[in-house]
Amino acid sequence: MRYRISHTTTYSYATPVDLASHMLHLQPRDLPMQRVLSAGLRADPQPTRISSAEDHFGNHVSWMFLDRRHERFSVTLEADVVVEFPLPPDPMATPPWESVVAEAVRGGGQAWQAAEFMFDSPMLPLEPGAGAYAAPSFPPGRPILSGLLDLNTRIRRDFAFRPGVTNVQTTVARLLQQRAGVCQDFTHLMISALRALGLPARYVSGYLRTRPPPGQPARRGADQSHAWVGAWLGSEYGWIDLDPTNDLVVRDEHVVLAWGRDYGDISPVRGVILGGGRHGVTVGVDLEAVDG
Repeated sequence: MRYRISHTTTYSYATPVDLASHMLHLQPRDLPMQRVLSAGLRADPQPTRISSAEDHFGNHVSWMFLDRRHERFSVTLEADVVVEFPLPPDPMATPPWESVVAEAVRGGGQAWQAAEFMFDSPMLPLEPGAGAYAAPSFPPGRPILSGLLDLNTRIRRDFAFRPGVTNVQTTVARLLQQRAGVCQDFTHLMISALRALGLPARYVSGYLRTRPPPGQPARRGADQSHAWVGAWLGSEYGWIDLDPTNDLVVRDEHVVLAWGRDYGDISPVRGVILGGGRHGVTVGVDLEAVDG
């Protein structure tokens, strides 16, 4: 599936900003299952200096520095991407979840890359309640993908999608109490739950198709940056991406931007400004299928 992406983030400031430095995770990753045909960033006002590199996780990062006064800053990604995720394996053919935990603990081979996603991270300290929530999906000996799919479904069923009731500081413990939030919250919950069991899980940011295929229900979390979970199935099967907000296995409706331990590693736009006072943010995303 080929997609054309347009993503604009606009900051409006109450007082002028004199200096600003922004770090952006806004360019899609080139992956075996995702080809970036073109991608470019456009900013207003034009930055004084722009640089780019890859971060620890292999994500594309851009830095923009502005040294002239401005009361508004906007940045737009325009990209053309082809997505070709493979079919997931037969859930019952995947190894027992306990063996995936054991392989990650042993390390070596592919496990050394997965192991760093087993541990607490700044936004996701150990939350026993998340492990307790996940436990019914992972009885002894259950194949790992079977358990993941069950947990994915339960989160979609048990939690209401309700924008405005959480923010980036909302904890997993709070989410478990209020049972409502948005894609970032559900992703953090599932990651926290899997790590509590010893399973590697990572935070994936990207986009979800704005309008679903004909006859399919509307997706929750479209028209904004989206988030979902990457879960490790062991070295034989590698990683699989799951969207608990919509109870989907990621295949042809998502585009990957970046991944990290939690949202803090890969927030789309973050930075430091001198001045500005109170500010407002608007975000607009369109992920349009080009050929279907």
